[in-house]
Amino acid sequence: MDFANYDPAGAHRSREIISAKIVVGGGFGVGKTTLVGAISEITPLTTEALMTAAGVGIDDPSKVPGKETTTVAMDFGRITMAQDLILYLFGTPGQTRFWFMWDEIIRGAVGAAVLVDTRRITDAFAPLDYFENRNLPYVVALNRFDGAPQYELEEVREALAISPDVPLVSCDARHRESVKQVLVTVVEHAMARLQAEHGRGYPTPVG
Repeated sequence: MDFANYDPAGAHRSREIISAKIVVGGGFGVGKTTLVGAISEITPLTTEALMTAAGVGIDDPSKVPGKETTTVAMDFGRITMAQDLILYLFGTPGQTRFWFMWDEIIRGAVGAAVLVDTRRITDAFAPLDYFENRNLPYVVALNRFDGAPQYELEEVREALAISPDVPLVSCDARHRESVKQVLVTVVEHAMARLQAEHGRGYPTPVG
Protein backbone atom coordinates (compact mmCIF):
# COMPACT_ATOMS: atom_id res chain seq x y z
CA MET A 1 0.00 0.00 0.00
CA ASP A 2 1.27 3.47 -0.74
CA PHE A 3 0.84 6.87 0.89
CA ALA A 4 -1.74 7.97 -1.68
CA ASN A 5 -4.27 5.62 -0.10
CA TYR A 6 -3.31 6.23 3.50
CA ASP A 7 -6.25 6.17 5.89
CA PRO A 8 -4.95 7.22 9.33
CA ALA A 9 -7.85 5.65 11.19
CA GLY A 10 -7.68 2.40 9.27
CA ALA A 11 -3.91 2.24 9.51
CA HIS A 12 -4.14 2.67 13.28
CA ARG A 13 -6.46 -0.31 13.53
CA SER A 14 -4.58 -2.64 11.24
CA ARG A 15 -1.00 -1.38 11.73
CA GLU A 16 -0.48 -1.76 8.00
CA ILE A 17 2.81 -0.12 7.09
CA ILE A 18 2.59 2.86 4.75
CA SER A 19 5.61 4.12 2.78
CA ALA A 20 6.26 7.50 1.19
CA LYS A 21 9.07 8.98 -0.86
CA ILE A 22 10.53 12.35 0.20
CA VAL A 23 13.09 14.26 -1.87
CA VAL A 24 15.87 16.29 -0.24
CA GLY A 25 16.86 18.98 -2.73
CA GLY A 26 19.04 22.06 -2.92
CA GLY A 27 22.18 23.45 -4.45
CA PHE A 28 25.83 22.52 -4.18
CA GLY A 29 27.12 21.87 -0.66
CA VAL A 30 23.97 22.77 1.29
CA GLY A 31 24.00 19.63 3.45
CA LYS A 32 21.74 17.13 1.68
CA THR A 33 24.03 14.15 2.24
CA THR A 34 24.54 15.18 5.86
CA LEU A 35 20.77 15.43 6.44
CA VAL A 36 20.05 11.99 5.00
CA GLY A 37 22.89 10.47 7.02
CA ALA A 38 21.75 12.11 10.25
CA ILE A 39 18.22 10.68 10.15
CA SER A 40 18.51 7.37 8.27
CA GLU A 41 17.99 4.25 10.37
CA ILE A 42 19.90 2.23 7.79
CA THR A 43 23.39 2.86 6.52
CA PRO A 44 22.64 5.48 3.87
CA LEU A 45 23.49 4.84 0.26
CA THR A 46 25.61 7.70 -1.03
CA THR A 47 27.25 8.40 -4.36
CA GLU A 48 29.94 10.76 -3.11
CA ALA A 49 32.90 11.23 -5.46
CA LEU A 50 35.98 13.37 -5.35
CA MET A 51 35.46 16.74 -6.98
CA THR A 52 37.28 16.93 -10.31
CA ALA A 53 38.27 19.44 -12.94
CA ALA A 54 34.86 18.89 -14.60
CA GLY A 55 33.38 21.27 -12.08
CA VAL A 56 35.82 24.11 -12.68
CA GLY A 57 33.95 27.22 -13.74
CA ILE A 58 30.61 25.66 -12.74
CA ASP A 59 30.83 24.92 -9.02
CA ASP A 60 32.72 27.16 -6.63
CA PRO A 61 34.26 25.02 -3.84
CA SER A 62 35.63 28.17 -2.18
CA LYS A 63 32.09 28.83 -0.96
CA VAL A 64 32.12 25.53 0.95
CA PRO A 65 35.47 25.37 2.77
CA GLY A 66 36.86 21.85 3.20
CA LYS A 67 34.44 20.20 0.78
CA GLU A 68 36.31 17.70 -1.38
CA THR A 69 33.50 15.35 -2.48
CA THR A 70 30.12 15.79 -4.10
CA THR A 71 27.05 13.67 -4.79
CA VAL A 72 27.02 12.57 -8.41
CA ALA A 73 23.76 10.59 -8.49
CA MET A 74 21.72 10.58 -5.28
CA ASP A 75 21.66 9.82 -1.58
CA PHE A 76 19.21 7.28 -0.17
CA GLY A 77 18.03 6.62 3.38
CA ARG A 78 15.04 5.36 5.33
CA ILE A 79 13.36 6.47 8.54
CA THR A 80 10.41 4.97 10.40
CA MET A 81 8.36 7.97 11.52
CA ALA A 82 5.65 5.93 13.26
CA GLN A 83 4.61 2.30 13.62
CA ASP A 84 2.71 2.58 10.37
CA LEU A 85 4.70 5.16 8.37
CA ILE A 86 8.11 4.77 6.73
CA LEU A 87 9.76 7.56 4.74
CA TYR A 88 12.26 6.84 2.00
CA LEU A 89 14.63 9.78 1.47
CA PHE A 90 16.22 10.61 -1.89
CA GLY A 91 18.86 13.35 -1.93
CA THR A 92 19.50 15.10 -5.24
CA PRO A 93 22.97 15.85 -6.63
CA GLY A 94 23.90 19.48 -6.04
CA GLN A 95 26.29 20.24 -8.88
CA THR A 96 24.40 21.85 -11.74
CA ARG A 97 25.75 19.50 -14.40
CA PHE A 98 23.92 16.63 -12.66
CA TRP A 99 20.56 18.38 -12.42
CA PHE A 100 19.23 16.47 -15.43
CA MET A 101 18.69 13.61 -12.94
CA TRP A 102 16.28 15.58 -10.77
CA ASP A 103 13.18 14.84 -12.85
CA GLU A 104 13.71 11.12 -12.37
CA ILE A 105 14.54 11.43 -8.67
CA ILE A 106 11.33 13.32 -7.85
CA ARG A 107 9.16 10.80 -9.69
CA GLY A 108 6.78 9.15 -7.22
CA ALA A 109 7.60 11.59 -4.39
CA VAL A 110 4.87 13.04 -2.17
CA GLY A 111 6.92 16.05 -1.05
CA ALA A 112 10.34 17.65 -0.80
CA ALA A 113 12.61 19.53 1.59
CA VAL A 114 14.72 22.18 -0.13
CA LEU A 115 17.84 23.06 1.86
CA VAL A 116 19.27 26.58 1.85
CA ASP A 117 22.72 27.65 3.06
CA THR A 118 22.51 31.10 4.67
CA ARG A 119 26.11 31.80 3.60
CA ARG A 120 25.00 31.58 -0.04
CA ILE A 121 21.40 32.74 -0.09
CA THR A 122 21.35 33.63 -3.79
CA ASP A 123 22.39 30.08 -4.76
CA ALA A 124 18.93 28.96 -3.63
CA PHE A 125 17.06 30.70 -6.45
CA ALA A 126 17.60 27.97 -9.06
CA PRO A 127 16.60 25.02 -6.81
CA LEU A 128 13.55 26.92 -5.57
CA ASP A 129 12.51 27.75 -9.13
CA TYR A 130 12.81 24.06 -10.01
CA PHE A 131 10.48 22.88 -7.25
CA GLU A 132 8.12 25.80 -7.70
CA ASN A 133 7.58 24.73 -11.32
CA ARG A 134 6.82 21.09 -10.43
CA ASN A 135 3.58 19.81 -8.98
CA LEU A 136 5.26 18.74 -5.77
CA PRO A 137 4.65 20.19 -2.30
CA TYR A 138 7.90 21.42 -0.78
CA VAL A 139 9.25 22.96 2.41
CA VAL A 140 12.25 25.31 2.57
CA ALA A 141 14.73 24.51 5.35
CA LEU A 142 17.53 26.89 6.34
CA ASN A 143 20.54 24.79 7.29
CA ARG A 144 22.29 26.67 10.09
CA PHE A 145 26.01 26.16 9.53
CA ASP A 146 28.41 27.12 12.31
CA GLY A 147 29.59 30.68 11.80
CA ALA A 148 27.06 31.36 9.05
CA PRO A 149 25.04 34.60 8.97
CA GLN A 150 21.87 34.35 11.03
CA TYR A 151 18.72 35.76 9.48
CA GLU A 152 15.13 35.82 10.63
CA LEU A 153 12.98 33.39 8.67
CA GLU A 154 10.80 36.14 7.26
CA GLU A 155 13.89 38.03 6.07
CA VAL A 156 14.87 34.98 4.04
CA ARG A 157 11.34 34.51 2.77
CA GLU A 158 11.35 38.07 1.45
CA ALA A 159 14.87 37.85 -0.01
CA LEU A 160 14.06 34.65 -1.92
CA ALA A 161 10.46 35.62 -2.77
CA ILE A 162 9.15 32.40 -1.19
CA SER A 163 5.39 32.12 -1.42
CA PRO A 164 3.53 32.64 1.90
CA ASP A 165 1.95 29.20 1.59
CA VAL A 166 5.35 27.43 1.49
CA PRO A 167 6.56 26.47 4.99
CA LEU A 168 9.96 27.92 5.93
CA VAL A 169 11.82 26.33 8.84
CA SER A 170 15.25 26.41 10.44
CA CYS A 171 17.30 23.24 10.97
CA ASP A 172 20.69 21.76 11.65
CA ALA A 173 21.21 18.94 9.15
CA ARG A 174 23.67 17.25 11.51
CA HIS A 175 21.12 16.66 14.25
CA ARG A 176 18.56 13.87 14.04
CA GLU A 177 15.74 15.59 15.94
CA SER A 178 16.13 18.77 13.90
CA VAL A 179 15.94 16.78 10.67
CA LYS A 180 12.93 14.84 11.95
CA GLN A 181 11.01 18.09 12.44
CA VAL A 182 11.77 19.08 8.84
CA LEU A 183 10.37 15.78 7.58
CA VAL A 184 7.27 16.09 9.76
CA THR A 185 6.69 19.52 8.24
CA VAL A 186 7.05 18.12 4.71
CA VAL A 187 4.48 15.38 5.34
CA GLU A 188 2.03 17.74 7.03
CA HIS A 189 2.36 20.30 4.25
CA ALA A 190 1.87 17.69 1.53
CA MET A 191 -1.25 16.37 3.23
CA ALA A 192 -2.68 19.85 3.85
CA ARG A 193 -2.11 21.00 0.28
CA LEU A 194 -3.73 17.95 -1.25
CA GLN A 195 -6.66 18.22 1.10
CA ALA A 196 -7.13 21.86 0.09
CA GLU A 197 -6.90 21.04 -3.61
CA HIS A 198 -8.87 17.81 -3.76
CA GLY A 199 -10.66 17.46 -0.46
CA ARG A 200 -8.52 14.49 0.54
CA GLY A 201 -6.20 14.15 3.49
CA TYR A 202 -3.26 12.35 1.94
CA PRO A 203 -0.82 13.34 -0.82
CA THR A 204 -0.64 11.66 -4.22
CA PRO A 205 2.87 10.93 -5.53
CA VAL A 206 4.14 12.93 -8.51
CA GLY A 207 4.70 11.13 -11.80
